[in-house]
Amino acid sequence: MILFVVCCFIFLVLCLSFLMSYELRHKTIDFFKSLIPHGKSKFDSAKSFAEQMNQAASANQTQTHWHLQQWWILIAGFFLLSSILVFAFTRPIDPTKVEAEYLRKTDPQIYALLNGEILSPPPEVDEGLIDAAIIQAQILEGQNPVPSLQIPAGNPTVINNEEFGDQRSSFDTTMIDRKWDKMHPSYKQRLLMVFKIMKERHGYEMVLLEGYRSPERQTRLSGNAATTLAKAYQSYHQFGLAADVAFKRDGKVVISERDPWAWKGYQLYGVVAESVGLTWGGRWTRIHDYGHTEFRMPGLRKNRESAERLIAEAQGQGLMVNNISPN
Repeated sequence: MILFVVCCFIFLVLCLSFLMSYELRHKTIDFFKSLIPHGKSKFDSAKSFAEQMNQAASANQTQTHWHLQQWWILIAGFFLLSSILVFAFTRPIDPTKVEAEYLRKTDPQIYALLNGEILSPPPEVDEGLIDAAIIQAQILEGQNPVPSLQIPAGNPTVINNEEFGDQRSSFDTTMIDRKWDKMHPSYKQRLLMVFKIMKERHGYEMVLLEGYRSPERQTRLSGNAATTLAKAYQSYHQFGLAADVAFKRDGKVVISERDPWAWKGYQLYGVVAESVGLTWGGRWTRIHDYGHTEFRMPGLRKNRESAERLIAEAQGQGLMVNNISPN
């Protein structure tokens, strides 16, 4: 857009200069008049060449005009090559194929588990359902119930509960990312495989509570030792390699493990997640986070540079990058 504005400005300046300067107009007219004789001779040459090409195409001119016939081959080849280049550069890139090729080369384990089938993320869950689930979890956890509290979807909501774990504390919705675009393919496809198994084998529909987590939000959460012990760039959330999930039953989100149905689901979730190579927060000793899983990528260095690179890979800005440096 900026280039277009600059070009229009230059064109306007040239037009005004041409209209206001008699000398410039006179020189321009003389220049074009001088080109007319040359243009006529070039036109005659092109016409003569076209006539020769037309004669060379006849069957009785094969021996005498064979060198001119090569031009037809050259022209045909030029158009063929041009069509191939136009097709290659205008063909839309299929992100699914890009991700599949990336996983085939860098993560053959999950590629084999998927059997070449790249899974698509489910629709984003309604914020209002999660807000209602948090309130219900408070009631089940024995906190002060606020059944009459109405929380508009998308507005900042802060609920302080030290026993909820890192997936349910400090729920400032302006800082929570529930999208899948920043989750690394190696983790995202494993998690989607878990979602698929949980639904098809066990009848549990799962929802994403939080995927990528910014360093600023991680720092805020680390202020509460009952929530998380990891500071910025110490959590796999900053690398797109972790997520917190819950369940959906009868159109409502269920978070609290005090719900017997959800508790059974979390236990199944842990088993299924570990079967595809994920680490489950339910087995931690200091903090039990039953809805949390992470992929501990071999050789990952937990720093800002690695986080930015992996997020860029997740967003398709450079899938084929250098291998992760070993520790």
